[in-house]
Order: sequence, then structure tokens, then C-alpha cells
Amino acid sequence: MSRGWGRRGIAALAATTATLGGVVMTAGPAAAAPLGYDVNAKGSLFHIAQAVGAHDSYRAGFTGRGVGVALIDTGVTEVPGLDTGNVVDGPDLSFDSQDPELAHRDAYGHGTHLASIIAGRDVAGTPASYTDPSRFSGIAPDATLLDVKVGASDGAVDVTQVIAAIDWVVEHRNDNGMNIRVINLSYGTDSTQDTRVDPLSYAVEQAWKAGIVVVVAGGNDGSTNLNLANPAQDPYVLAVGAADTQGTLNAVDDTVPSWGTRGTNQRHVDVVAPGVSVTGLRVPSGYADERNPGARRGDRFAVASGTSQAAAVVSGEVALLLQEEPRLTPDQVKRQIMSTSTAFSSTTNQYRGNGLTNVRQAQVKSNNTSTQSAQFWSTGTGSVEAARGSSHVERDGVPLQGEVDVFGNAWDGRAWATASGRQTAWEGGRWRGVLFSGDGWDGSTWRTAEWTAVAWDGRQWRDADWSGRQWRDGSWTGISWNGRQWRDANWSGRQWRTADLAGAAWS
Repeated sequence: MSRGWGRRGIAALAATTATLGGVVMTAGPAAAAPLGYDVNAKGSLFHIAQAVGAHDSYRAGFTGRGVGVALIDTGVTEVPGLDTGNVVDGPDLSFDSQDPELAHRDAYGHGTHLASIIAGRDVAGTPASYTDPSRFSGIAPDATLLDVKVGASDGAVDVTQVIAAIDWVVEHRNDNGMNIRVINLSYGTDSTQDTRVDPLSYAVEQAWKAGIVVVVAGGNDGSTNLNLANPAQDPYVLAVGAADTQGTLNAVDDTVPSWGTRGTNQRHVDVVAPGVSVTGLRVPSGYADERNPGARRGDRFAVASGTSQAAAVVSGEVALLLQEEPRLTPDQVKRQIMSTSTAFSSTTNQYRGNGLTNVRQAQVKSNNTSTQSAQFWSTGTGSVEAARGSSHVERDGVPLQGEVDVFGNAWDGRAWATASGRQTAWEGGRWRGVLFSGDGWDGSTWRTAEWTAVAWDGRQWRDADWSGRQWRDGSWTGISWNGRQWRDANWSGRQWRTADLAGAAWS
């Protein structure tokens, strides 16, 4: 993790520090038919759906149908459970996009795991059928899941790629009837730049203003640091921490794991959701799967812990809420989710915010929310280098740093903020005037394009080997890969060489 998809939130090439909201993969329940694990145990999505009131929502007829959730992450691989027609491939803005064998596919495993939590399903069925413990279902099994890939095969990503992805989602939110109302961003850097000028904060605020609820992982810092990941620290997102349900359905005995990022009285996570030993779909022979075999549960599943997983749970809950109440603004959704959460006494609001979410209570409570004051909106004109924090991708030892984007082009914050605010930062496949993606849809997949601009080190993109980068700041089943190089592993029959690009992490 250049700290990307990892400990504090998500990020990643050769990075030194950005992260996804939750990759602390941990041991979970051992086993029972028919799915290969105990569906009533802590961390199973069956148990989680009960704990957050989703089963009650299904019984009331709400499954997320008609609501789109954009997952900005490491991609989604079409494994069983994500192959029933509700996943759409948006643009691949990752370094992998330059390799046809990797474009749109999740060779890491993080994005696929989160996608399964949000909208996985073994079979498209009736609302009541999703309470059936014999088949796998995510929190909003009938929502449309838009995959926007920014993290490469090791999670590597620069903050400018994430900003570009958010811009794209805002401009294309209504393409093909997708109705994108939620962004799941289990990503963060350790930047402490003032949110009122920070470019990443500005990007998520433009999505918020456009009617999209941005759900962000609070981070897995686990230290005495009192800052949420960027952009979870922005007041105009729904910042999510992780809870340990202790295997019960009542929040009274819940706790917050020690690795959860602690905020301040002024800004902490808004709510928490189950994020310990969460059982989701795995990518067989993917980066994380190969390094952490102890996380596997049967042939299809793996367990993971982190605020990434908790954010995915909440993204699914928001989709359920918006199906029933599509007129709600993001401010109103945030108020509903927060005001119906249950506080617990094992810790303070600096760790748990308002407490454990309950989507059915949020749906049935009358809404008298007023719009938040706009006095703290970001201008977006701050430093893009400051937005990276200590998260820098590298290529042959050359870090991407300074006031430049991923192509090494000068960053003009004022010009970008103006275009982003007008929803014109993208023109076809060009972002800020540079070819970044394909132009248009091929069925349910947005086209890729060969990058013609040179990289920040002055070399052509096709000259690079995008494999073997490092993943930092996370662990699966208690096994840390901090500072270790992943070498000579296979994914889908492809051999990975030790590469010149190390990686950041997703939380």
C-alpha cells in the first residue's frame, strides 16, 4: 500500500503510505454446509445483514434495486457470486489498464471482496429469498455495482487517479440507467492538508453536491494518531469505522478493534459497521489469496477485517435506504444513518461515532433533516502533493511527487476545480486534456485506451513491468507483508516477475 487500499484507507504503486479502509484479513469461522462456513457466525454476511437490519429491509421488499453503487477500488473479477448481471465495468484508470490481460480484472482481491459485500448474490431472486442462509448474498444484492478500477495488481494507485475516477463517476452517473447514488471509497492517505483546499476533498464534495453519497473508510491506523484518513476527514462524506459484533445481533456488547483509526471530538468516524472477519468472495490465485492462504474459507471465500469491509456494508445499506426513499439528499442520508445508529459503551465516539448502523431503522424513521451549511466546502485549490501525504508511487526508484498528476503533467488546481465543478473535467476518454481511458461503452464495459502520454519518469508506459510491487500496512489472517516483496507468483496462469514498481495499500 502506498498506503492506498489498506491501513488508513487505500493507495499504491511503490508507495510509502496511503491505504484502503480495511485490509486486515483475519481468521473467521471454520465451516458448515452448504457455503463452507458457519453462516450464523461473526463475519458471515448472513449474520451481518441481520445485525444491521438488512434482513428486515428485504422482508419489506427493499434489495437495492434501481440504485447504482460505484466501487472505486482494485477492480472486480467475475467470480461466482458476482456473475449474475448486476456488475458493470466502468473505466479502468489503473496502471494495469495498459495490459489487456489485466484491464478491468482484480488481480489483487480487495475490490472483489468489497463488491461481494455490497452487491454479491448467488442467484437473482425475490426480496424474501435473500434471507435464505443456504446461498450467498451481499447487503444490497439487487443494486447495480459499477466497477471503476484505479488500484493495480498490487493495489498501487496515485491520488490523481482516484480524483479522476471520482470526476468520471459524477459526469457519467446516469449512463445506461445506472443511477449512481453511492460511491464506496475504501481509500485514504495520511495527508493532513486542510479539507477546505484539499483536491481529494474537493472531488468527493463535487460528488456529494451531485447527489451521490460518498461512503469512505475511516482507516486502520491503529495508533495514537488522531486524524482520520483523507478524505474520511472531510465533513461532507459518510466516514465509517469498523465494529466487532462479538457474534451477537445486539450492539450492546460491540467493540471497536484496536487497529481502528481514532478521530478527535471535532472529526471522527460518523458510524461503525461490522468489519471483523468478514467473509466475502476471493480471487483464486490473486495477490492476496496467494500470500494469505489461511484466510480462505472453502473454495470461494476469504475472511478479511478492516474499515474497507465496514464501508462496503454501509454502502449496501445506503442503497437499500435510497431504493425506498430516492428523494433523499446525501445530507439527509447521512443524518438518517447516523441518527438511527446504536451507541455502545465499550469505547467513545472518537472510535465509534454514533454507533452501529441499522438500515431498517433509518428507512422507517421520518426525515426532517435540513441541508448542512456550505461554509466549509473545499475550493480544491490546495496542493496535490500534500493530498498524497506520504503516499508516493515509484518507478525504478523515481517517486511520483510534486504538483503533477500521474502522467507528470503540471497540476493546475484552480483550473481542475473549475472543470470538476462544472462536470467537464472529462471529455470522452480524456481527463484534463490527456488520454486516460477509452471513449464509450462496449456493452457493459467502458473501453480502455493505450496511454500516449509519458509517465512521470519520462518513459513510455509500455516499457514497464507492472508486477511484483509491495503491499504495505495490512495483514490477512494476522500475517503481515510490510516491507516484503511478492515474487514469482502466478495469477490466472500468468507469471509475475519482480517489478520496478512497489506498492501502497488499501485499508
